[in-house]
Amino acid sequence: MKIYRIPKACEAILFDMDSTLYTDHDYARAQIDLPVERLASLKGKSFAEMDAEIAAYREKWAEGHGGQKISLANTFAAFGVGIEESVKWRNELLNPERYIRKDTLLRFTLENLVKRFILAVVTNNPVRIAERTLDALGVGDMFRAIVGLDTCGVSKPHKEPFMRAAALCGAAPEACLSVGDRYDIDIALPLELGMGGILVDGVEDVYGLPELFSISEPPPA
Repeated sequence: MKIYRIPKACEAILFDMDSTLYTDHDYARAQIDLPVERLASLKGKSFAEMDAEIAAYREKWAEGHGGQKISLANTFAAFGVGIEESVKWRNELLNPERYIRKDTLLRFTLENLVKRFILAVVTNNPVRIAERTLDALGVGDMFRAIVGLDTCGVSKPHKEPFMRAAALCGAAPEACLSVGDRYDIDIALPLELGMGGILVDGVEDVYGLPELFSISEPPPA
């Protein structure tokens, strides 16, 4: 966990979802490989060829943008697959229930946090996929708002999803804390917007947030 800034009067925590609220490397890989596989089929190329082209594009983009990373949705847009089509593909291809199981420790963590903060999810997956993932984790009722790829029609890092989440939480940007596993996607822009930011390595770091805010209770037996 790396703390960049915590708002003095924090009212809302805006969580990234994938690789933040759960850690599953197989599912993380599937979320990349399945759309790439479909794009390869449409382009008449092998998966390896398409994967290499996408990797090369992302590397070149990073070189031209000071080392910053580009999201997969924005990468696909450069290959002719717009956000609306990306949403459709993800809704068709992704199956979070195949990988994700209930996490009682995550629920306990969020139950502690929701005593003090409004919780929201800001994800580059469609809202329906986010809902299914949170339900599979057993924490779907913990969040006031979910802002997905299809909410604003733009992919993080873009200010609109973060600002929409803040508005849905009824909080000013400077009263929001963004928590995610990718600095360029989840943290850098929120900091520019006046929000706080905490970079995590996975859900194991999220478990420690109540203690960070001194609202931790002993976990259930």
